[in-house]
Amino acid sequence: MDKRDGLAKIHDKWKKDCVCELKKTATQAVPGDGSPEARIVFIGEAPGRSEDEQGRPFVGAAGKFLEEMLSAIGMKRADVYITNIVKYRPPNNRDPLQDEKDACRLWLLEELNAISPELIIFLGRHAMNNFFPSEKISKAHGKLLIKEFNDVPTKFFFALYHPAAALYDGSMRETLMADFKKIPKVLEEIAKRKREEKPAKTLFDLS
Repeated sequence: MDKRDGLAKIHDKWKKDCVCELKKTATQAVPGDGSPEARIVFIGEAPGRSEDEQGRPFVGAAGKFLEEMLSAIGMKRADVYITNIVKYRPPNNRDPLQDEKDACRLWLLEELNAISPELIIFLGRHAMNNFFPSEKISKAHGKLLIKEFNDVPTKFFFALYHPAAALYDGSMRETLMADFKKIPKVLEEIAKRKREEKPAKTLFDLS
């Protein structure tokens, strides 16, 4: 079975088995989308209205900005994999509750392990705090975070502000774009650390 078939089976299983309460109000599940061979997985918070309607993550205005930033570093959406910590839209786009995150966690972990990316990029504080609960996005954005988890296939993470936060704030847009342009450098640093087996450090500033 190749990775694409494996991911399809994971999504089919969890669409039936996920016990998230948001299933009762959402139109449909929004599983991850993109290349099963991706070196990078982006993790956002939860689907919005457009995602709930189409069944794909990041297809609204924030998704268009994400694609614009990918283009700025010579990548396309098809080169990466994009998912959320919660697979169903919260009513009125409210923040997902901890119980809802917990209910979708195994689905997310199975996606990550099926792809086995080199780097996981958090889009916003909710995604980051799902793995690094004590970190502040204001401090961690634009930095490489390194931590080993028993159930996650990589120890390399990179935090960004959520693209939606930048849509109406020019300064935030500039910060996010500047952080995003560090991604090629992040991948180089990961390759270097793998070669040299450098000791882990919680935060690594690439500026």
